[in-house]
Amino acid sequence: MTTRHFRRRIVILLAALALALPDAAGAGIQDALAPKPATDDTLEAHLGKGYDALKQDRYEAAASEFRAALALDPKLVLRARFPLAVALFESHQPEEARREFEAVRHEVGDHPNVLYYLGRLDLDDRNFDGAIRNLKQAAAKPPFPDTSYYLGYAYLRKGDLKAAEQWLKEAGRTIPRDARVPYQLGFVYRKQGREEEARKALELSEGLRQRDSNESRLRLECGQKLDQGPKEEARAVCEQLYDPDNPEKLTALGTIYGQHGDLEAALKPLRRAAELAPESPQMQYNLALAYYQMNQFEQARAPLANAIQRWPDLFQLNALYGATLLKLGEDLPAYQALHRAYQLNPQDSETGDLLYMATLGLAQKSLAQKNLARQSQSDPQYSESLRYFEEAAKLRPAEPVPHQGMAEVYKFTGHPSQAMVEQQEADRLTRNLGNAR
Repeated sequence: MTTRHFRRRIVILLAALALALPDAAGAGIQDALAPKPATDDTLEAHLGKGYDALKQDRYEAAASEFRAALALDPKLVLRARFPLAVALFESHQPEEARREFEAVRHEVGDHPNVLYYLGRLDLDDRNFDGAIRNLKQAAAKPPFPDTSYYLGYAYLRKGDLKAAEQWLKEAGRTIPRDARVPYQLGFVYRKQGREEEARKALELSEGLRQRDSNESRLRLECGQKLDQGPKEEARAVCEQLYDPDNPEKLTALGTIYGQHGDLEAALKPLRRAAELAPESPQMQYNLALAYYQMNQFEQARAPLANAIQRWPDLFQLNALYGATLLKLGEDLPAYQALHRAYQLNPQDSETGDLLYMATLGLAQKSLAQKNLARQSQSDPQYSESLRYFEEAAKLRPAEPVPHQGMAEVYKFTGHPSQAMVEQQEADRLTRNLGNAR
């Protein structure tokens, strides 16, 4: 994956979520606490699969999922319609993308994220006046680092060389390693008769392209050295890729280390990337995952706790956060995060297994507490235990333990016939498991 491709992937994910407002995020968190069936046709499942498809550059699949979410709730302008527009833009469906972006604009006004994409669409349509108008408004609070580049390019295509130079120079400050910027500046200088400056700009552009090529070679060599060892020699090669001011390059380096089993070395670049890009859910997730894989669960919690508040609809964040909390023994918040993750992606069996464990743990803990207290039968503690046991049974219908727990609840609350039914079901499932072995 090239640096530019990686950057584009991160930008797309940010774009899909950067519009989220506190009320939308809060609604997502509250939804997570309400017991709902986790099926492939729930709103949460479509949103989760849509975001996941965006991350993997599967734009048609993403568009399909966000359309399905909107069919269930047309009011999801921020959580579904905007990422739908992004998916359509990336899959080169400009008319459909513009229609969706304009619909979002009608609801939220001239938000920089929307204006950025509308400006990009105007550029593709050769509507340079429209591109300048939209991108200039977006540049007042640029949503992405390349906003000024596209604005400068629009001015260049319109023939306003002074403005083009101004904004392309600004782009040189925001994306200094992007070879496109000096390349276009070279054309500006050439049109102005500034041949020496044009030559230098084009040479810089070629140097940046060559640097990208060298970095691609280094990434390949880094991975090979990590596989072959020794570790010190591999790190000497890999550390040539370390750039303390470039979160994308840092993330790429940390990912290489992690993929090849050197998690200790991965932490340094991933920590720095998370510091540089606190607004990126992917970079917070990468850091937390490295900590989790190293069994440093308390350290994994911190980046996840912040990220989950801003992006409650990302399956990966919820799943890893729930797994981390489960390791820390925080059963109820673990259950809540895993429940949300399972709503977003009910097909993920590992999340289902963890949710089952968390649910069963809460049921057993609740029952144990009640048995110690031995208070009145109307105490809500038993109803809570029963609810968790019932949910666990639905998650894993072949497991006898939830039914054994329900039998105990019914026994202690004076429902012998129901207790017998559940005990018989537990015995039947136990026999089935024995026969299967």
